[in-house]
Amino acid sequence: MTERFGVRLARTADELGTLCVGIDPHPSLLAEWGLTDDADGLARFCDACLDGLAGHVGLVKPQSAFFERHGSAGVAVLERLLDGLAQTPTLSLLDVKRGDIGSTMDGYADAYLGVGAPLGADAVTLSPYLGFGSLAPALRVAEDAGRGVFVLARTSNPEGGPVQLADWSGRSVAQGIVDGAAGANAGAVSGGAPLGDVGVVIGATHDHGLDLSALGGPVLAPGLGAQGASPADVAARFAGLSGLVVPTASRSVLRAGPGPAALRGAAEALRDELEAARTAS
Repeated sequence: MTERFGVRLARTADELGTLCVGIDPHPSLLAEWGLTDDADGLARFCDACLDGLAGHVGLVKPQSAFFERHGSAGVAVLERLLDGLAQTPTLSLLDVKRGDIGSTMDGYADAYLGVGAPLGADAVTLSPYLGFGSLAPALRVAEDAGRGVFVLARTSNPEGGPVQLADWSGRSVAQGIVDGAAGANAGAVSGGAPLGDVGVVIGATHDHGLDLSALGGPVLAPGLGAQGASPADVAARFAGLSGLVVPTASRSVLRAGPGPAALRGAAEALRDELEAARTAS
């Protein structure tokens, strides 16, 4: 039987820490590293990240958009990166934010979450704004393959507020998404798993105002570092979580490159700061 994602995530967090490093090869960052803005530069960027980070941090999060902008050659680099990560203890979280209904959602599930999926990662991000129930095909396929999902709930961008904080049957839309994830995790947690397989995405750059006490799964918390959130902010804002917080940073680590050793040093320093802040709280 395939081991559940939540079980693997809990173990990896114990061994390598909770920091998730985003692999976001912006054109400007490629230029800073002295790389060309094409598939060759992208491949060199990913090779350095794989060498510097794999086996040293708990998770890495490639942003699919920065691979897709290079067309099929860029997607091929992404496939190679995901395959390389799969050979290491570091978990891969592919940031694709997919979400749709019916057979289209089935197609996305086949592409990213099924057994042998061509773009399969340990977990992916999903958008629930066609209704949490529309994600059912993806959740089912992910469970069968031992993969996880992180569902957008309360994002850090200001444009998200009017939708995510809107009232729906006496609770915010974002709280409804958290509650949906908690329901999806209930069976795994009651069965003895340390974490469910369904996480939520909640920005670390502001107070979220959500009740996370029943989530039973992980929270992906973007905004650490360059976006302004500190390790102390992360510890304070997710103190009531029943689950695991996975803070994510990109530019604050990647700007230490292009040398793999420098990338590793920046990531390990931030990982240790997060652990110290968590312990102090």
